[in-house]
Amino acid sequence: MATPADNASGPLAGVRVIDLSTVVMGPYAAQILGDLGADVIKIESPKDTARLGNVHRTPGMTPLAMNVNRNKRSVALNLKDADDAQRARELISSADIVITNMRINALRRLALDYDSLAADNPHLIYAHAQGFRPDSDRAELAAYDETVQAASGLLDIAQRAGDIGKPVVLPSIFGDKVAALTIAYSALAALVHQRATGQGQLVEVPMADTMLAFNLVEHLQGRIFEPPETDTGFPLSMNTGHRARPTKDGFAMIMPYSPKNFRDLFTAAGRDDLAADPRLAGDYIDAREHGTALVELMESVTPTLTTAEWVQVCTEHSIPVGPVLRLDEAADDPYVREGHLLDLAEHPTEGSYRQVGVPIQFSATPASIRLHPPIPGQDTDAVFTELDERNEENAA
Repeated sequence: MATPADNASGPLAGVRVIDLSTVVMGPYAAQILGDLGADVIKIESPKDTARLGNVHRTPGMTPLAMNVNRNKRSVALNLKDADDAQRARELISSADIVITNMRINALRRLALDYDSLAADNPHLIYAHAQGFRPDSDRAELAAYDETVQAASGLLDIAQRAGDIGKPVVLPSIFGDKVAALTIAYSALAALVHQRATGQGQLVEVPMADTMLAFNLVEHLQGRIFEPPETDTGFPLSMNTGHRARPTKDGFAMIMPYSPKNFRDLFTAAGRDDLAADPRLAGDYIDAREHGTALVELMESVTPTLTTAEWVQVCTEHSIPVGPVLRLDEAADDPYVREGHLLDLAEHPTEGSYRQVGVPIQFSATPASIRLHPPIPGQDTDAVFTELDERNEENAA
């Protein structure tokens, strides 16, 4: 019986992944593996909040669900039902990798935890992600992106950088997406080990730990030393002038980093006097002491040229620059179009929709979008027919 896995391409062709997760973190990680060629089977929960919302053409096919579930087949199982839970275990027994973000006690009650599954499938890679470490006193806390942003210090950094009274959640689900990327690369590392030894393993990815490590790369700063040399916070990012610049016809993110960048920028604006500022005479700018003042000087001259003119100037002088992309206009942006990052596609039930492209390129094993996001449970019969046939062949 031919299956979608038989036509897979990409570096993970032949790898089977079971997506036993909901919302964004786990599903996004599984989708990445699917883009890379893995055969991903999603066990659909009856209540996946990513499928809830007012924006849809078919119930359950929300934009969020469609953006984290392509290249998957969907199997509807109610894990609270004993027979369905057993079918889930049978399906997982055929897998190389399982990804889940259920809390550990719920997994144990269902006998879907690593210890229960590895007994029958010792080569299984079990990627378990939840808000906090399973062995911590926060293990059973319901964790969402907003609470993880708070627990990882991201709200503190944003509040201090913006000089605002109350901590504000950043308008992107950073915790979920950073954890998803971490799940994906961790599962791939475990897959290398599995292929070499035949041995599976448990991979734990706590969101809070992952985000704290992510934030501290630059923001630990002087507190990397003991006793501390300075407070936390990367000076450039904490600068209140870390923002887009007004141009003659809009905004652009013009980011001179070096004294030479500033001197070239001021010269291009016809302000040789500013280019001669003694703060720009050395090889390094002290962002803590001079960053805000220099930004104010820069923004006094950026309105003299259009965005396109500044892009040309910055390109000539290797000054970092980027026009401000308005997301509502992204599909018409030449860079986005040429990279096939928002191409139109035709879904069998949803009609025309924008398909977020695969952002990486492989010269020998290209990633691809082979399957549209499935409606809930659409592949249940086909997947279990395939599983039963495989079990019969193995028993023969």
